[in-house]
Amino acid sequence: MQLFLREKHPFPLLLYLEWTLLGAAVLATLSFLPQPPHAAHFHPHLPGVLRLYILPNLGVRIPLGAVISIAALGLLGLRSPAKIWQCQVLYTGFGFGLSWLAVLLGGRGERVFPILLLIVVIRACLIFPWRGRILAAIAAYASFLFMLFITIQRIRLFGFPLMRAGFLRAGFPRGARRPPSDVLLLNLTLNSALLFGFVLVFVLLLVGALLAEKQSREKLGRANQRLRQYALLIENQATLQERNRIAREIHDSLGHSLTAQSIQLENVAMLLPKDTEQAGQHLQKARSLGKEALQNVRQSVATLRTHPLKGQSLADALTKLGQEFEQTNRIQLKSHLDLKSPPPLEISTVIYRVVQEAFTNVSKHSQATHVQLDLRQHPQGLSLCFEDNGQGFNPVANTTGFGLQGMRERIEALGGRFSLRSQPGQGCQIQVDIPQSGDPR
Repeated sequence: MQLFLREKHPFPLLLYLEWTLLGAAVLATLSFLPQPPHAAHFHPHLPGVLRLYILPNLGVRIPLGAVISIAALGLLGLRSPAKIWQCQVLYTGFGFGLSWLAVLLGGRGERVFPILLLIVVIRACLIFPWRGRILAAIAAYASFLFMLFITIQRIRLFGFPLMRAGFLRAGFPRGARRPPSDVLLLNLTLNSALLFGFVLVFVLLLVGALLAEKQSREKLGRANQRLRQYALLIENQATLQERNRIAREIHDSLGHSLTAQSIQLENVAMLLPKDTEQAGQHLQKARSLGKEALQNVRQSVATLRTHPLKGQSLADALTKLGQEFEQTNRIQLKSHLDLKSPPPLEISTVIYRVVQEAFTNVSKHSQATHVQLDLRQHPQGLSLCFEDNGQGFNPVANTTGFGLQGMRERIEALGGRFSLRSQPGQGCQIQVDIPQSGDPR
């Protein structure tokens, strides 16, 4: 498993701030001549590379161990831990360990340690949620207080003093009054502890605000992307629905007229050798149906602006449609229309189209001799029952085109229910129920 990943820093400004703090920490570890180096920092057990080096030409003493530790802390920031809490805790622990190592090998804890702890806390804020950030800040503040305590008490940690020069002079008996300089340094120590606490709180709030703003922008970007996808989906769906609507209109209007015309022409072909006068009547009817079909095509191409009812009531339109069906097909029609009040226009149009398509299907496929149409209005809405005694069919195996599918889509668009029952040799029954509101779904 890869514990540390190379990822682009989410906040370049914070990365530049880290580099600035690292540079300040390196400068704070350097000692300038003529101050003599503290003997303890030339530790006899340390490897030579970690000892104090003096560059007399530049007038600088370089604690290489501390510089290397600070450089390692900077390089650690080029990697991000894997999104596993154990890796994140290990990553932050490395940061604290390198900070302590830099202070142990270079001293000057009062200058270097707060800077390095701030870097560790900033990185912890980028990888942890709020609970982890607060715990990292508490750990940093406790480390800083511990460093101040052992410095004031002049305790050597692992044999290393945390400062090159005495922070507070020792040797005063209990109850003796300390020199003013020691009292001043003690006050400065307390003030620095309070100031470092405020700085940690400020860093937590600042990085938290930056992360919240970044997350808000990411959420907004994802929301915009989803909205664009939804817009495209709705546009495609609207286009498909409009195509289906036009297909239904062409099929219901043009298909009905052409079917009736085809029947009339077949009658002409049968009657022409026997009864010229009656054949002429059928031919005239076929010509009329052809003109009607052409008019329907023009209306469909013109986006069907003319309403199919043509200003008639639903009962009158269905009565006229039934009369044309009987005259054209010579099939007995028993119709019962019980409409107490005119239905809404959109419902009337759908009912008309459904009945028209049912008549067309009977003319083309059923070979029926009797058709029954029953339309009733009740407080809950409208109920339509259309039944024939034709040859029937298997609804599961039906793949005859747009007819039944268009009828179902029209009814369901109004929140209604469409059901069809048919078996080979047992005719066909269509049941439609539309709620009174007719609200589209």
